[in-house]
Amino acid sequence: MKIQIPKGTFDILPYGTDDAWRLSSLWQYAEEIIRKTAFEYGYKEIRTPIYERTELFDRSVGETSDIVTKEMFSFLDKGGRPISLRPEGTASVMRSFVENHLANYGTVHKFFYIGPMFRYERPQSGRYRQHHQFGIEAIGASSPEQDAEAIDLLLQVYQRLGLKNLKVCLNSVGDATSRDNFRIALLDYLRPHFHELSADSQARFEKNPLRILDSKDPHDKELVAGSPSILNYLTPDCVRHFQELCRLLKLIHIPYVINDKIVRGLDYYNKTVFEVITEDLGAQNTLGGGGRYDGLIASFEGPDLPGIGFGTGLERVLQVMMAQGITPPKPPCTLVYFIPLGEEEKTSCFSLATECRHAHIAAEIELNTKKIQTALQNASRSGATYAVIMGSDEIAKGTVQLKNLETRHTQEVPLNVLIKTLKERHV
Repeated sequence: MKIQIPKGTFDILPYGTDDAWRLSSLWQYAEEIIRKTAFEYGYKEIRTPIYERTELFDRSVGETSDIVTKEMFSFLDKGGRPISLRPEGTASVMRSFVENHLANYGTVHKFFYIGPMFRYERPQSGRYRQHHQFGIEAIGASSPEQDAEAIDLLLQVYQRLGLKNLKVCLNSVGDATSRDNFRIALLDYLRPHFHELSADSQARFEKNPLRILDSKDPHDKELVAGSPSILNYLTPDCVRHFQELCRLLKLIHIPYVINDKIVRGLDYYNKTVFEVITEDLGAQNTLGGGGRYDGLIASFEGPDLPGIGFGTGLERVLQVMMAQGITPPKPPCTLVYFIPLGEEEKTSCFSLATECRHAHIAAEIELNTKKIQTALQNASRSGATYAVIMGSDEIAKGTVQLKNLETRHTQEVPLNVLIKTLKERHV
C-alpha cells in the first residue's frame, strides 16, 4: 500500500507542484525578508522544542480555549508524562525565558521565531494541522511605544513581501479590573439569549464569557454584535495606554480601525490586542495578530515582566502573495552545467565542477547521459546560465566549449582561465 501524507499537512518542494506557494524557493525568500526585518528592529532568534509538557499550554493558553479543549495534539510519552506538540509559540518562549534565566541579561528582551505549530482542526485554505508561524515576543517594556513597534514590524514584513489591501484592527481588553467589570455587563446582556448560544459558548458562559466574543458560530456573532463594549469598562490606566497607542500609530502613519469585539483566541492577553486582515483569504481573513500579555511570565514563576507579541501563519502570507499576483525575485540558480562526452572527460569535468564550487561558483555536472541534446535540456532545466562541454578534442587542446544557454552563443575557452572567465561574467 502506498503511504500518503497525513491529512492537514503538505510538502514544500523545490519543483513539481502546481501550488506556487509550496515552492521552497518562495519559503526561503519570505524567511529571508522576515529575518532581515526582525533583525533591523532589534529582535534575535530563539528556537524551542516542537513538543512541551501539556501543562505548559493548559496554564498559559487557557483551559477553556479552543486550542486546549479541541485542537492540541497530545499524548503520553513512554514514561507516562502528558506531552503536546506546540500549538503556538508564546508559551514555549516564556518557559525558555524563565528556565534559562534570560532576565539576567538585560532589561528588555526581543525574540523572534519561525517554525511549525500543530493544531487538530478542519483543514481548509490557509489552515493546516501543521502550519508554520513567524512570531515575536518583546519582554520588559510596558509602554505603548512597544505595542506600536510590534504592529509596525508585522506590517513591515507584509509590505516588504509586497502585500496590499491590509487593514489593522485594534482593541483593548484592559486589565483584570476592566475585565471583571465588563464580564458582569456581558453576562447580563447574554443571559436572556443563553439558549440561543452555540454549545461551545454555553460551556464558556460562566467559565470565560469573553471567549464568546471570539466565537466563529454565525448566530453567536449576530448575538454579540449588540453586546456592551469593553472599551466602556477600561480603567483609567488602560484608557491612557490605549489612547497613547492610537496616537503613536497615527504618528507613524499606520491606519487602523477599532474593533471592540476582538479578544483573540488565547486567555493570556491584556490591554492591547490587534489583528491584520485581508480580503484575499476568504471567510478566514485574519492574516496575523497578537497582543500584550503582562503577567504571563510571572505565572510561570518567573519575574513579573510585561510583554507583547504576535504570530502570523506563513502559509496564509504566501497564499495572499499568490492571490495578489506578487512575483518574488528569481531564486539563485546553478551558474554553470558541465557536460562531459566520455568517461575521461567526466573525471575532468568533476574536478572542474569541484573547483568552481570551492570558488563560490554554483556548478552542476551531467552524470547520466552521453547524448549532448539530452544533457543540454537537463542544463536548461536546472536554470544554469552556461553549459561547459568537454569532449576528446577539448581534452587534447586543453580547452572547453562555453555555451550561453540563453543566447546559444558558444566560444572556446582555455581550461586555465575558465574559473576567471566565469567569475568575471558572474559579477
